[in-house]
Amino acid sequence: MRLDELNAPERRLWDSFSQGRTVDVDALDDPASAEAVVRADVIAALLLGAGVDHVPGDRPALRLTGARVTGCLDLRFTEIAVPVVLTDCRFDEAPLLQGVRTRELVMSGCDLPGLVADTAQIDGRLVLSRCHVTGPLVLTRTQINGDLDLRDMVITCPDGEAISAVHAKVGGDVLCTNLAVEGRFRLSGASIDGEFDLEGASLRNPGGHALDAYHVQIAEDFTCHPGFSAEGRIILSGATVAAAIGFCGARLSNPGDIALEAVDVTVSRNFDLGRGLTVDGAIQLDGTRIGTELSFRDAELTHPDGTALSLRAIQTRETDLRTRRPIAGVVDARNAQLGTLYDAPDTWPADLRLAETTYDALAFPLSAAERVRWIRRTSGGYLPQPYEQLAAAYRKLGHEDEARTVLLAKQRHRRTTLSPHTRAWGHIQDVAVGYGYRPLRAGLWLMALLVCGALFFGLHPPAPLEAGKAPDFNAVFYTLDLLVPIITFGQEGAFAPRDSGQWLAYGLIAAGWVLATTVTAGVSRAISRQ
Repeated sequence: MRLDELNAPERRLWDSFSQGRTVDVDALDDPASAEAVVRADVIAALLLGAGVDHVPGDRPALRLTGARVTGCLDLRFTEIAVPVVLTDCRFDEAPLLQGVRTRELVMSGCDLPGLVADTAQIDGRLVLSRCHVTGPLVLTRTQINGDLDLRDMVITCPDGEAISAVHAKVGGDVLCTNLAVEGRFRLSGASIDGEFDLEGASLRNPGGHALDAYHVQIAEDFTCHPGFSAEGRIILSGATVAAAIGFCGARLSNPGDIALEAVDVTVSRNFDLGRGLTVDGAIQLDGTRIGTELSFRDAELTHPDGTALSLRAIQTRETDLRTRRPIAGVVDARNAQLGTLYDAPDTWPADLRLAETTYDALAFPLSAAERVRWIRRTSGGYLPQPYEQLAAAYRKLGHEDEARTVLLAKQRHRRTTLSPHTRAWGHIQDVAVGYGYRPLRAGLWLMALLVCGALFFGLHPPAPLEAGKAPDFNAVFYTLDLLVPIITFGQEGAFAPRDSGQWLAYGLIAAGWVLATTVTAGVSRAISRQ
């Protein structure tokens, strides 16, 4: 390239390159004129060694501000030994940086029709902050040893992948504060050694994937705190986050479908989906393992036509389900391990599925009657495990009476699934001794029948079977002989009641056997629970 072919901005850039001085094309009187143009070929020539020879002490760098870059900046599979800083520049064509190796690339406030930098290696930072991009940003398998800075960037590619960073490796942070994306943001399989910060970002891909971070690995926090919004599905399935995940105050929208898919995620600390989170769509967290707390405190979830929140087989040490209002839709926590559970009756969902769900403790145990209504919110049939789990939680607190109330409710629920004749026997057990969980009731029945029998036979004593050989008649012990089938006081076999007394005796004998059978069943259940 001949020097006499360079225009004024290009010549200034050529002369300042060896010293790394900034060339500000905006300083010209008319930046939109031809004098504000810098050809991409001139930039490429400088970066590939066409400039003046360097002397000791030089620190060459390309620093350009306010220029219009014409032509295609093609640096594919080249090695650039100097920093590149382009500020407020406008590119006619998307730069091609595929396979390039460079020290540092900063493009701040630039307008670009796209940028292709797949398989590139950047020893320092890649900065695209404040850029406006109208085509795809391709960073597939790109390796960045410093930060990836996309703060305040606007990228529009509604019909495809706006950002593709599949299997990219970032040695620092991925900074996406106030990033605005229209199209798909994909970084599945990426590895980030710092934090992934999406605070204030806006991702729009209605009906598609707004963020595809499948199997991403993040060494610090994944943050989508206040101001973050997404239209479309967010995918975090298979991700590993060494610190915490936060969606506090965010807005997620994917009506009629899954808004947040985070299946089999591993989080070392908190997974915070509370403090003002608003979701129009479903959240799916099946199989996720959380080191400390899963929180939905003060969140609002709406997916009325299906499962709004799926927590199947999750593992966490604490779970906070105190949402802002009841979740609109099914909450499925089957096979989940919830640790210490925080909830409140005024925000219980209408349909709660707790099959094989376990928890170490209830932060607010409430009364057994209230908790039974909590269990019965499921739309499925009878399941014994939720009752047994709740009873175990009460026993752990030393509330044996509440535990027995829960187990009695379990038997009553089970009774609704039995055949008519078995249900009838169940009603008898319930009335007699509360299925063995109300043993005092058997004593009360025994006392009532004893009083009735003693009064009747005291007024209408039966005749002796053999006069002169029968013991003195005692109405109380005679009634006990009839009621208690396993002991005898010698009264029943010595006297024979007649007429109404005979029918009363039959009734007392039958009642005695019923009480004995139900008490035996209750004792057997109590022993088996031990």
